[in-house]
Amino acid sequence: MILTVTPNPSLDRTYEVPALGRGEVVRATGERVDPGGKGVNVSRAVAAAGRRTVAVLPLGGAPGALVAELLAAQGIEVAPVPVAGATRSNISVAEPDGTLTKINAPGPDLSAAEAELLLETVRRVHRPGDTCWITCCGSLPRGLAPSWYAELVARAHAVGARIALDTSGPALLAALRERPDVVKPNAEELAAAVGRPLVTVGDAVKAAEELRAMGAGAVLASLGADGQVLVDAAGTWFGSARVDTVRSNVGAGDSSLAGFLIAGGGGPRALASAVAHGAAAVQLPGSVMPGPADLAPDAVTVTTEIPESRPLTEPAS
Repeated sequence: MILTVTPNPSLDRTYEVPALGRGEVVRATGERVDPGGKGVNVSRAVAAAGRRTVAVLPLGGAPGALVAELLAAQGIEVAPVPVAGATRSNISVAEPDGTLTKINAPGPDLSAAEAELLLETVRRVHRPGDTCWITCCGSLPRGLAPSWYAELVARAHAVGARIALDTSGPALLAALRERPDVVKPNAEELAAAVGRPLVTVGDAVKAAEELRAMGAGAVLASLGADGQVLVDAAGTWFGSARVDTVRSNVGAGDSSLAGFLIAGGGGPRALASAVAHGAAAVQLPGSVMPGPADLAPDAVTVTTEIPESRPLTEPAS
């Protein structure tokens, strides 16, 4: 079982439009409403693969009730933490060329009691021998200090759990001191963590090595259209996949992390699964998570020959 923790979940509305014009009336050609948040998306991808998952998340108001309802409809067990504030609602606008415009709300302001209840719920739901991974994902809502993830990692390790962490900024740097087993930054988050731009694949590899020196057991770095890099104690691998059409990249990184954990959470086989899941996700509308029928493992290449001088399609500043 994979347990996910999403401190700042959302209700996500995605609109597909022919083109986005500022100040104009734009008529959507497609619309989706999905439960959102990085950890929620990991749970959705795990469930789509036919595996058991439990989602721990604070929920409040009508949007929170709808998030719980949508998750249950997808076969995901929900361990809700009631909060006074309403769960945030986010909007994404997807254009045919793959351009995605996102409007993310800040979310509720959690009290100290609600923050502690969230930690306690993770402890209560975790079952040694049954929980394969605790996956902590996304931004922290107002009211939670940057050290909150570090506290969660420390408590999880104290009961023998393995932690996969997908966050950024001060929360990531604080958590590294508690040695999470896997961290999954994208290129921008990786650049921010090491404090310098990343221009090539080699730059990303060096930055991942630095995160390992700072405490990460393994670093699974998403480089967008350029692929993914895995750096751990056993070595370094580069994975990429052929993608014909990009419809939406919402949740693609979360799908990748799910694929990585489903395949064991380490080594080239897990990297190949991560790349396949990420490539499948970007070819689906909105934040739809891929199932086994959507994967194309034959389109994935994983190698120890790192193309260090290859420029990143989107350099990270």
